Formats: sequence, C-alpha cells, structure tokens
Amino acid sequence: MLTAAQRLRRSTDFAAAVRGGRRVGRGAVVVHLTLPATSTPAATPLGTTPPEPARTTDPELISESSRAGFVVSKAVGPAVVRNKVRRRLRHLVRERLAALPAGSTLVVRALPTAAGTPYPRLAGDLDAAIAAARQPRGRRPR
Repeated sequence: MLTAAQRLRRSTDFAAAVRGGRRVGRGAVVVHLTLPATSTPAATPLGTTPPEPARTTDPELISESSRAGFVVSKAVGPAVVRNKVRRRLRHLVRERLAALPAGSTLVVRALPTAAGTPYPRLAGDLDAAIAAARQPRGRRPR
C-alpha cells in the first residue's frame, strides 16, 4: 500500500502532473511523469511557467518522497474491474516509486485494454512507459 504522503488525492495535483509532465503511452497504460524542477531557468519553454501543485512547495512542509496517482475510467469496465486494475497498478507502482527521483509526480492512466492484460505484461508496459518518460526530451527522428 502507498503511504498517504505518496498518494495524489487532489484534482489540482493530478492536473499539474498531467499538464506539466511528460506523457508516454505503452501497451495498456499511459504515464504522466513530472520530474523535480532543475535549478536552471532555461528548463521551461519561452516565457511559460510550470503548473503549480495545490500544495505548498515549501521544502520544510512537503515530503521528499515521490508521489503517484491513478486514473481508471469507466471505459475500463464496471466498478469491480476498475478496482482490480487500480489495485494491480498500485502494487506495481509501489515497487517502482523508490527508483524515481525525490519529488517526482507520477500519474498512471489505465486504458480499456488494461482490464484483460495479464499482470506480467502490465508490469512490462509500466516499466517501458516510465523508462521512456525518464529519457531526456529530444527531437524524434522522422
């Protein structure tokens, strides 16, 4: 189980992670990963500021641990199926959260195919998506 300090709960926290993070889809999941801000001012695109989370950014008041949230829509299936998918994803993320840099925010969105995806494949999709989201941004070859 994720501790309370490791869970995203507020919609503004989810929105900040989705709008400000890198989005990568692999198989049955889409991952939105927001890494901690760097100290260089050139980290943001021209004149834009990154979205602020709803909670305070005072280092003394926030935990240095990474945080995770899950989005499993009704398109995935009825409540029993959605909860099963959410439990599986929560268990998979719990094992991988410590590997992320302190202060990272991870949102995992389950696609409708996640309901029928076997656990090992779901783990592989999650690993691939997190690895791709952690790669530095660059131009894609055409």
